[in-house]
Amino acid sequence: MSQRFTVCKSDGARRPSDIQGEVNQLFEGDEPPTSSGGAEGEDAAGTEVVVVLKGDSIPKESSPFINSSDAAAEKSQQYDGKNMALFEEEMDTSPMVSSLLSSLANYSNLPQGSKEHEEAENNEAESSRKKPVKAPQLGTLMGVYMPCIQNIFGVILFLRMTWLVGIGGVVGTFIIVFMCCTTTMLTAISMSAIATNGVVPAGGAYYMISRSLGPEFGGAVGICFYLGTTYAGAMYILGAIELLLIYIVPQAAIFPLEGLEGAEAEAALLNNMRVYGTILLTSMATVVFVGVKYVNKLALVFLACVILSILAVYAGVIKTGIDAPDFPVCLLGNRTLVSKNFDVCAKTVETANGTVTTQLWRMFCDSPLLNATCDRYFTSNNVTKIQGIPGITSGILAENMFPIYYEKGDLIARNNMDSVEDPDDPLTNANRYVLADIASFFTLLVGIYFPSVTGIMAGSNRSGDLKDAQKSIPIGTIAAITTTSFVYMSSVILFGACIEGVVLRDKFGEGVHGNLVIGTLAWPSPWVIVIGSFFSTCGAGLQSLTGAPRLMQAIAKDGIVPALRIFGHAKANGEPTWSLLLTACICESGILIASLDAVAPILSMFFLMCYMFVNLACALQTLLRTPNWRPRFKFYHWALSFLGMSLCLTLMFICSWYYAIVAMVIAGSIYKYIEFAGAEKEWGDGIRGLSLSAARYALMRLEEGPPHTKNWRPQLLTLVSTDAEQNVEQPRLLSLTNQLKAGKGLTIVGTALVGTFLENHEQTQRAEQALRKLMETEKVKGFCQVTVSSNLRDATSHLLQASGLGGLKHNAVLVSWPRNWRQGDEHQAWRNFVELVRETTAADLAMLVPKNISAFPSNGERFTEGHIDVWWIVHDGGMLMLLPFLLRQHKVWRKCKMRIFTVAQLDDNSIQMKKDLTTFLYHLRIEAMVEVVEMHDSDISAYTYEKTLVMEQRSQMLKQIKMTKNEREREIQSITDSSRGSIRRKNPAAVTTQLSVTEDPPAASKEEKPEEEVQLIHDNTTPASPATPATPLTPAEGAKSPGEQVQMTWTEKCDGEPAKPPGAATPEGIKDFFNMKPEWENLNQSNVRRMHTALRLNEVIIKKSSEAKLVLLNMPGPPRNRTGDENYMEFLEVLTDGLNRVLLVRGGGREVITIYS
Repeated sequence: MSQRFTVCKSDGARRPSDIQGEVNQLFEGDEPPTSSGGAEGEDAAGTEVVVVLKGDSIPKESSPFINSSDAAAEKSQQYDGKNMALFEEEMDTSPMVSSLLSSLANYSNLPQGSKEHEEAENNEAESSRKKPVKAPQLGTLMGVYMPCIQNIFGVILFLRMTWLVGIGGVVGTFIIVFMCCTTTMLTAISMSAIATNGVVPAGGAYYMISRSLGPEFGGAVGICFYLGTTYAGAMYILGAIELLLIYIVPQAAIFPLEGLEGAEAEAALLNNMRVYGTILLTSMATVVFVGVKYVNKLALVFLACVILSILAVYAGVIKTGIDAPDFPVCLLGNRTLVSKNFDVCAKTVETANGTVTTQLWRMFCDSPLLNATCDRYFTSNNVTKIQGIPGITSGILAENMFPIYYEKGDLIARNNMDSVEDPDDPLTNANRYVLADIASFFTLLVGIYFPSVTGIMAGSNRSGDLKDAQKSIPIGTIAAITTTSFVYMSSVILFGACIEGVVLRDKFGEGVHGNLVIGTLAWPSPWVIVIGSFFSTCGAGLQSLTGAPRLMQAIAKDGIVPALRIFGHAKANGEPTWSLLLTACICESGILIASLDAVAPILSMFFLMCYMFVNLACALQTLLRTPNWRPRFKFYHWALSFLGMSLCLTLMFICSWYYAIVAMVIAGSIYKYIEFAGAEKEWGDGIRGLSLSAARYALMRLEEGPPHTKNWRPQLLTLVSTDAEQNVEQPRLLSLTNQLKAGKGLTIVGTALVGTFLENHEQTQRAEQALRKLMETEKVKGFCQVTVSSNLRDATSHLLQASGLGGLKHNAVLVSWPRNWRQGDEHQAWRNFVELVRETTAADLAMLVPKNISAFPSNGERFTEGHIDVWWIVHDGGMLMLLPFLLRQHKVWRKCKMRIFTVAQLDDNSIQMKKDLTTFLYHLRIEAMVEVVEMHDSDISAYTYEKTLVMEQRSQMLKQIKMTKNEREREIQSITDSSRGSIRRKNPAAVTTQLSVTEDPPAASKEEKPEEEVQLIHDNTTPASPATPATPLTPAEGAKSPGEQVQMTWTEKCDGEPAKPPGAATPEGIKDFFNMKPEWENLNQSNVRRMHTALRLNEVIIKKSSEAKLVLLNMPGPPRNRTGDENYMEFLEVLTDGLNRVLLVRGGGREVITIYS
């Protein structure tokens, strides 16, 4: 007779003091204390245990990533329990997620690859840990917008904007302004994408370019950016001296200009600029050296000067429409006269004594008498007085629409006025007229104007001081560029509509009594503009002398240019003394040029080159689609970046083709020098991503060292099996491969054949053709490889070791879960699988194991909704974070949302864990819902003990495979007797057993039983080993009476656990558990704890993720003791039971995801 018996969960519970952490047992290192006896369990029955989560008292790990030096030391304290036993042997390399989320979210500890260039080389980590770090408080307005406004508005607006409008015309100047502002806007979009792609420490454009394009490009462009910033300081100083000597205190000139004409006057002016410029530079450098903090404190004062000056100009424009100011300009014929040489704009004046000549008469005649001999042009033309600022309603805009270019020494003349002149007459009294001091043309105007739109990097330079840099930098920078572009474009139109053309073209205001031209328009007084612009240019010069040395110090500290290492040294307070000295010397070379118009195109070259490479970096990262490229700023496109890069290159050659060539030669020389000197840096740059397709040279480059975390992408070795016809048995494995390759990279599809290569050459070719055909069908781009060996295990091992070439080598293995591994004739398949797991671990390769691969979607399917659930239990490199991101790049999974579950330990603060995990995902730029699961501690159930008992009995049965027939029969009989003795019933007649060892079992017996039913002794337990074929059993041996079969079912009583089948537990059945408990206590307690972990985790995963389209789960490693391999498979089976699609993930021992740009 056959009888079923049911194993139910015991009501007994251990004392609360014996309860260990519910989740951390998976990673425990020691055996937990066991209950002292059944009596204590009975006494504690029904006790309600309240678990208090305490997160603040947990000691933080020194490094939140794998291979932490403190992980092993803290393991025994933090991972003591019974619920994470599956992973307990790997705790030295894979820490619990819950123990390190706080460190990850605060990103205070970096992976080793990032430490190399963000923290380790600065040697400031120790001191920074000792000092409390003040949280950054600057918002978008004060942290980004205002600094950008201050840096963009500068000396060109006040000293050259009116002249640019007069020479280039309103139309031409508007085109120049629009081109330059468009260039900076496109650059700002690219910069915003780079700046929001992770945490960007202070370093501005240099940091972004070097980390995106590599040390060679970074060093070359970084030095160019440094030179541009330094020459900008020289330009600001020259602008300040020009304001001082021409408009504020002309009497202070050391080399007087009175009485000098032409080249002599020009030389005297330049010498004055050189002397005073050197004095001012020395003073500023001393201020920076002594007290840089005061420079920063005065920044707001300088910014206020700029804003007040601009507001004064707009106020003056409004006033011209109401009441135009009186700024007369004196013209002789159509020529503008220098107003400082006379007081009355007339040749003669009528007085009571008659007609009297004026000072103007004496300038052109040899005597004050009316019959004196005068200049012929003076005699032939009348003197006219016109208003220099006729007002916005005067209609002067039409006259100023189009450009008027001059050669050096040409007269500034009014176009629409008659003038009588003889072309043959030489120009006399030239110093009486306003002359063009330089030759002007369109490209020169572009070079002079462009520095007025630089300064867009001010926000990214302060990223370390911002409360939310990833939000503030794009908004603040783009808003600042929009504001300044509006001011520049409106000023072009307003200047053309308010000011007379000859006044606009009068660069130094000689025709309006030496006033600053833009000052004549300002209200209430020209001095508002003069004083305000002087202080703003001085402030901008101080900012340049403050920022440039720090940029040089950053380049020197990176060590990419060996010759500059001396400039990385600093004073005790961190001030870069040597870099400041170098900056002052280079700045002095710009001051010795002495002409603002000559210096401006030089720094335009360097800034344009810098902006060009910012655009290139964004375009390159976008086109490469590296997995790390996840900018929080979404409004970018590679086409915009290429347009910005093209505009920068075009403007470089428009400004000055020879300066552009010189700048490129300098940058190219630095690039080759860094390459030759050996830039031993790996910053995860995009050029390394391109080098994957650059043949031998790139392969040799990739051999120099392991790739950086930011460049990591899954280079897959997909292992498939073939049937007798050499057709692939798991085509969906290649579909999954295609869906994972949104991150691009390398794909190798491999299969293994048994035999010798010579004898199986044709089969090898057929298998290779089948692989290629399937890869083409599934659109998998990569390579295929077939290996032949004497046995399947060796062939797979050869594939694992020999696939790939140099840098094009796999770093992850994708293999499907072995089907029907419980069947006796499949025992070698699961042994091969376990050995493969061990080999991938030894080779530091990641491993992806899809379970139920046939249920995975094909490439033609689409999920319109659903979730991808990640169960993040241990941190083994971040694979679990990266894989869903890559999958969601594919159209199959694009509509699925990502959910991340992690498990709280007994004494964790789950609320803080959720907050930290959310922060960490924010810095990773990954959008996902977060949930922290609290697994309340519970006793090891009777179901767990019985499941472990059956597993161990089955393991003993599997050992019979290699025994002889007689040994097998004796061993089976002993196990059967043991089972009968352990299952004592009140009705012994109802117990029947059957041991089926027939060669051809019924088809129904090969099907897997439901979770509640596990056959004690599985069918078909006598397959042939690879070496010796099995001898078929005789019918007498195989036929057993039906009364010898034992079937066991069990259920658990707690909520959410499997329901009891009909006719399950009875009081007699429950009592039997206590009869069986002595045998349970003889079980391997490690196996009991692992089974408890698997069952509890499976229960929680089923509850939360039963409807998920895909579940990603940490894959525990196999036991170090090989005798438990079959138990390992059972644990994984129980862990994933009841889930439709599961992807088991095992990291390769290195970080694959980072928060840094």
